[in-house]
Amino acid sequence: MGSDSGDEWAPKIEFGNNFSISVNTDIENETNEIFNAQAEGGKITMPPNNTFWGAYFGTLTDKFGINWMVSSGVKNQ
Repeated sequence: MGSDSGDEWAPKIEFGNNFSISVNTDIENETNEIFNAQAEGGKITMPPNNTFWGAYFGTLTDKFGINWMVSSGVKNQ
């Protein structure tokens, strides 16, 4: 899945950083593997962690300037 960004809340939007690729997995370990592989040489903006909406979620910009959102699904309680 992809997500676009608007300059109304992200003032440094430029061609190439105006979208994010979203990857969802079934388990946290897989989320961590994908996140860490993409983070090599890049910049972590939000390390993976449990969120208030119930997902395990993190964001980063890879070494090519591509934004990523990586998460595992919401757990049923």
